[in-house]
Amino acid sequence: MRRTLPSIALTLVLPAALAAQVADAGGDRAALIRSALSAGPQSVTAEATVAALDGTILREGSNGWVCMPDDPAQQGDSPMCLDAAWREFFDAYMNGREPDFTGTGFAYMLQGDFPVSNVDPFADGPTADNQWIEDSGPHVMMIVSDPAQMEGIPTDPDNGGPWVMWKGTPYAHVMIPAAPQRR
Repeated sequence: MRRTLPSIALTLVLPAALAAQVADAGGDRAALIRSALSAGPQSVTAEATVAALDGTILREGSNGWVCMPDDPAQQGDSPMCLDAAWREFFDAYMNGREPDFTGTGFAYMLQGDFPVSNVDPFADGPTADNQWIEDSGPHVMMIVSDPAQMEGIPTDPDNGGPWVMWKGTPYAHVMIPAAPQRR
C-alpha cells in the first residue's frame, strides 16, 4: 500500500533488514556509515548519529541529526540526514498519520534521490499527471508546521530554484536544489 522510501523505515521493518543491508554493502558496516555520511555536509555529519534502515544505531552521535545510508533496493543513491522534525515527519508518513511538529525542519539528500512523484506522496510509478521526477539531484528539504508559510513558492520542479513537493497533502515540503539540476 505505501511506497517504501529509502532510509526512512525507522519503524515497521523486519529485524533481518540490518543483516540484508550489511550484506548489500559487501558485509561492511563501515560502508553503510560512509553512505549515510555522504548525505549531508561535514558540519552536520561529523557528530550525527548513524542508523541503519531498521533503526539499528551504527554510530552514536551528539548533535541531534540522524543520517541513514542508501537503500540499495531503491533506484538512485538516496542516503539522508534528518533533524528531529524530519524524523517525526517520516514516522508520520510511514504510519499513515499527519506529522506533529512545531516550527521548521531540515533534511539533507546531497547524493540525490530515488524516482518519485512531485504531487502524490504514495505514487509507485509515473503517470500522465503525477509529475514523475527520476532524480531531483542533490538537495535540502524543509518542512514547516504552518503550510501557509509555503504559499507563493512554486510547485514546478523545473523552475530553477526551490519548489513545494506534495502540495496540498500533510506531507508537503520544500525542495531546495543544492547543485545545478541534472534534468
